[in-house]
Amino acid sequence: MKAIIKSKIEELLSKEFYCSADELNGKSVVYSVNFNAKKPYIKILAYRNCVVICTSEDLYYKVRELVQSKNRDEIFELPLVYGQTIHYVPNDNYTKDASVSLNYECEYLFERDILSLTGLTGFENSVAFDENGSTSTKAAYIAKDKNRIIGVAGAAESSVNDIWEIGVDVMEEYRNARLGTYLVRGLTKELLARNIIPFYSASVTNIGSQMVASRCGYIPFWIDTFGTILDGSSVYNDITRGLSTIFVE
Repeated sequence: MKAIIKSKIEELLSKEFYCSADELNGKSVVYSVNFNAKKPYIKILAYRNCVVICTSEDLYYKVRELVQSKNRDEIFELPLVYGQTIHYVPNDNYTKDASVSLNYECEYLFERDILSLTGLTGFENSVAFDENGSTSTKAAYIAKDKNRIIGVAGAAESSVNDIWEIGVDVMEEYRNARLGTYLVRGLTKELLARNIIPFYSASVTNIGSQMVASRCGYIPFWIDTFGTILDGSSVYNDITRGLSTIFVE
């Protein structure tokens, strides 16, 4: 299982960061180009012993010049980087028991059954619908208290077949009772039984979410930054306007 997870995750990262598996397993700083980026773009990955810096074509040489001779920590501390996410995968030989009973009704939903949740709000980390009523969520494990949904662990498709990302939401008044842990653990076991590899993501500032990952038997596998659009349109307008002047002029 460990080798399968590693191979599939590297397939995902290669696709998202426009690099090769050999580069991911190296010890160098890798520079790649996202030719699909329409605006100035940068996204940085730390995986094993390598760092991948993926940019739009117009930033490639300027960013490379900026970060040369910097180590991994210095690269992730650059002012043009904001937001970092830790991504977790199930530990090898995942055996966490999801059979502990709760005083709530729990139910699995897959594929088209997810549409029964259309209109549900407050659970955007686990299941969200666009204006057309579509969702990338393909599996959910929901908890109800007297027919009211109080918690959802959802799994959405990624850009690689059979790799789904898990997210979880629990209503505020039901938190701190490990309901989120229970739902993530249960959905993880169900996905693995279906030969689907789940991964779980948490902001570096969200300690609660990181604790859920740990309690569910997940281990950290890679870290990346938010895909920054350096055009002055983000919530960091003052910073990005300055960077846009540096990089795009």
